[in-house]
Amino acid sequence: MSQSTPLPLSILDLAVVARGETVGQALEASTTLAQRAEEWGFRRIWYAEHHNMGVIASAATSVLIAHVAARTERITLGSGGVMLPNHSPLQIAEQFGTLAELHPGRIELGLGRAPGTDQETVRALRRDPAASERFPQDVQELQAFLGTTSLVPGVDAFPGHGTAVPLTILGSSLYGARVAAALGLPYGFASHFAPDELERAVALYRAEFRPSAQLAAPHVLAGVNVIAADSDDEAQAHFREMQRERVRLFAGRRGSALTDAEADTVLDGPAGGQIRSMTRYSAVGTPATVARYLDDFATRADADELIVAGAAPGREAWWRSWELLATKVQNAR
Repeated sequence: MSQSTPLPLSILDLAVVARGETVGQALEASTTLAQRAEEWGFRRIWYAEHHNMGVIASAATSVLIAHVAARTERITLGSGGVMLPNHSPLQIAEQFGTLAELHPGRIELGLGRAPGTDQETVRALRRDPAASERFPQDVQELQAFLGTTSLVPGVDAFPGHGTAVPLTILGSSLYGARVAAALGLPYGFASHFAPDELERAVALYRAEFRPSAQLAAPHVLAGVNVIAADSDDEAQAHFREMQRERVRLFAGRRGSALTDAEADTVLDGPAGGQIRSMTRYSAVGTPATVARYLDDFATRADADELIVAGAAPGREAWWRSWELLATKVQNAR
């Protein structure tokens, strides 16, 4: 990988329901973002599967992708990711095969091993908690359903068969790096919220990568939070508010009533260490500050692409952050 050429930027849209919004309004904002991102020249948008989280509206990932794809023309859309242990490979092949047939060349499929939720919700999903142990085999079964030779005798995915929807393995540990390397697939690291193993995982992936029919050489995508604003002080204030919202989220229902001062007490104490660590890789500041950070982060992550999560709290700040990133940073990269 060469760092002489600026890396392409993609978007991870968590479909966050901002304070005071309905789910429908949040999904409309995500649709509008995709339309603008297409105009701005971003490479792709991914949506993540999360369950039992009132502030995230992308649980039905393939449904959201279908909606956005029908309202855009060129931008690549995919999952970042589908949590494969929650589903059968055949069902995911049918869903994404349908999308690929409707929108040829625009659909891809990122796959994660974690359930994307808590254990009570896993039970509500009617999934076997041990399904994650079969993750590599399920990935291969899914890939075969999307290819031309099924691994399940007498069973094919219709739609899905022959679509060859490209796969990416997502993770935040050495496990995902090993799976991606062994299967010869791109590797997306969730450094925007689980940064600890970033450098070790990428190094392992590159060292152990085996070429495949989909991919001849290793390819790394690294996640990073972005909060761009008109001044560094304003961006830092948004960053602090984002961290406060994380405190409230982790505290559950009782956390929703926390004042800013109470949330700050948690953040600045030992209990806030996890949140401070989670948000370690965050580009915060003016467009120039953000641009420098992204270049430095790409080098540190040894990444081939960056996928940015818009972390600005509140819809107005969120839109402004994307506009500044697009017009000032993306065009200069």
